[in-house]
Amino acid sequence: MFTFDVVKYADVILPLPLEGLFTYSIPDEMAGTVRTGVRVQVPLGRSKRYTAVVVDTHDRRPAFKTRDILSVLDTEPVLLPSQYKLWQWMSEYYLAPLGDIYKAALPAGLKEEDGWRPKTEVYVGLSDTYRTEAALHTALDLVRRARKQYQTLSQFLFLSHWDSLDGDTPGEEIEEITREELMNAAACSTVIVKALTDRGILYLYEKEVGRLSQPITTEPRRPHALSPAQQEAYNGIVFQFLKRPVVLLRGVTSSGKTEIYIHLIRKALEEKQQVLYLLPEIALTVQMMDRLRAVFGDRLGIYHSKYSDAERVEIWRKQLSPHPYDIILGARSAVFLPFRRLGLVIVDEEHETSFKQQDPSPRYHGRDTAIYLAHQTGAKTLLGTATPSAESYYNALQGKYGLVTLDSRYKDILLPKVEIVDVKDLRRRKMMNGAFSPRLLGAVKDALAEGGQVILFQNRRGFAPLVECPACGWVPKCVNCDVPLTYHKGRDVMTCHYCGATYPVPSECPACGEKHLRGRGYGTEKVEDRIQEIFPEARIGRMDLDTTRTKQAYERLIRDFSTGRTNLLIGTQMVTKGLDFDRVRVVGILDADTLLNYPDFRAYEHAFAMLSQVSGRAGRKGRQGLVILQTRQADLPLIRQLTGHEEKRFYEELLEERKTFRYPPFCRLITVYLRHTHDETVESAAFLLGTWLRSWFGPRVLGPDRPSVARVKTMHIRKIVLKLENGIDLKKVRAYLRQAKDELTKEARYGALQVYYDVDPV
Repeated sequence: MFTFDVVKYADVILPLPLEGLFTYSIPDEMAGTVRTGVRVQVPLGRSKRYTAVVVDTHDRRPAFKTRDILSVLDTEPVLLPSQYKLWQWMSEYYLAPLGDIYKAALPAGLKEEDGWRPKTEVYVGLSDTYRTEAALHTALDLVRRARKQYQTLSQFLFLSHWDSLDGDTPGEEIEEITREELMNAAACSTVIVKALTDRGILYLYEKEVGRLSQPITTEPRRPHALSPAQQEAYNGIVFQFLKRPVVLLRGVTSSGKTEIYIHLIRKALEEKQQVLYLLPEIALTVQMMDRLRAVFGDRLGIYHSKYSDAERVEIWRKQLSPHPYDIILGARSAVFLPFRRLGLVIVDEEHETSFKQQDPSPRYHGRDTAIYLAHQTGAKTLLGTATPSAESYYNALQGKYGLVTLDSRYKDILLPKVEIVDVKDLRRRKMMNGAFSPRLLGAVKDALAEGGQVILFQNRRGFAPLVECPACGWVPKCVNCDVPLTYHKGRDVMTCHYCGATYPVPSECPACGEKHLRGRGYGTEKVEDRIQEIFPEARIGRMDLDTTRTKQAYERLIRDFSTGRTNLLIGTQMVTKGLDFDRVRVVGILDADTLLNYPDFRAYEHAFAMLSQVSGRAGRKGRQGLVILQTRQADLPLIRQLTGHEEKRFYEELLEERKTFRYPPFCRLITVYLRHTHDETVESAAFLLGTWLRSWFGPRVLGPDRPSVARVKTMHIRKIVLKLENGIDLKKVRAYLRQAKDELTKEARYGALQVYYDVDPV
């Protein structure tokens, strides 16, 4: 009698940018514990160990010698079969290695053997000695001569609300402030904070962060009753869902789309379904969290990248537990969470480019991935926006998606009045005050005097986007990237917004010796400085990447503006995205031309959406709002369409133009990028790859070309664009692209070449 030892194997995904699966042997003692969906420790190379995810176990002996799994990290799977199916689709569709999907999907704490320990953060507190109004004045007098300490202490008092002291009683609830948040807000270093703690005015303490939210003790309220227009839209969505799995809700700004979402969520929960609610920006989750928690209480979970690894791991594990959150509110990464009863997906502000992951791989689109996720689970998807993407609007017109429109604002408040200011003419007549027209300054003054609020939109951060020598025209550039450096006054440095490198400000021009270099253009930091000079009584908040590096900073900026603690908000595109403020009377768009003149076929679509959205922040409650739009191109049709709220006309002309020149949605785009440290190497590789692709795809291949920024982080870049007609066999296209990449990188001279794809670029 013959007996055979049955050797078992496991196919795993490693968190590395490598194609395919890796096979390991399952030791006998682990035979009962290694199963699909669990994490295991595996060896790779001579000494490295990685946390891998098992996706299959089998008895098929591979043609190579396998190594043993070292240990099993889970008793229950952390990855559901439906999640792995989504990973496979993403890898195939976006031409990304499964290892990249794994790295993006799992929180960092689940990629390490012991990586989900709670995280602590350093907070700043006010010493007991100075917790009276008189003592605070003494503290400020102590540091008055130390300008940076004085500014930092003043900023701390403002953020924490200790400046509201009346005697020894705070007039507002005291807020906890992290050291990082204080340093961001005051543009100071740890040295300044330490100086204030050494004086005994402030003190530091550590606090554990990243825990799930504490249980909510207040009773959730019932959803507000829908207006007749909202009820009609709600009924239309429910009816469309009977016929189509995806519905586009096009509702003008302030039409009350969120309240419709709330009623749809309640319906899903009554049917024992889970809901995924996606937002494009982390900042938006602050207001939405408050609104949803008021109705759904502890049934709501929040998930996005500003939360700590510990918290994200805990949410992941809770979603796998018998009692998961019924509603998940989050940014695009929330599509990766485990769902067992998903019934409804809401993608709010579906047009936003923030849903597209740019770097690193996988370069997926959160909206499109969510639609596939819903499709594979049988859930319904609602896309909501005031300014649909061209692709979604076209799909709705063609009947692929259902379409529901909501054309009136809540309580029939009028859409804001949009006034165009021709700054070209004003500059010629020397009537501009820096970046501000007389009309804009007059409107801001009136709004603040009447107790209203103002939003100023400038889509550039920093103080000056460009530093220049007035004598010879020399412009400092990043040594790693082909871009000018941006001057940040608060930190007194020049920064590259591509690689993050910082440089000291030169005392003189290295080309000609000129002593007085000048900053050109206006960033949000400079706008804040000038507005504070013009309106010293204004309480200003600034929302850009520099001031919102932590979750607490986001929340505080938005809540301070919501409660009226600040009354003038300056920001980049963050302020355009669905924020809901009651008392905004005036919105100022300082320079629409930076959006209109961008060298991309989507520039007008993005500009129309962004300008419409930021305009929609005005007059959301009470009387009609006012938008002042400053431009040097006042006669553009797009400007006229914005002024007259002619959305339908805009989309008709946009789609006609796209059809004429064969751009999405009338074709598919795939951009191939090549990177190498040597320009001549990437040039020859791009020429060779372009030749191969052209032999397969003919005139569908454009390039290779240099992108507008042709060197980033010391890597020289070339790009090739494929314009593929709708209906082409994309599976074959992807196979050809993978083959071309494999053939190219096999050549010794291209061993260090990076080749990657951006499918459906935005």
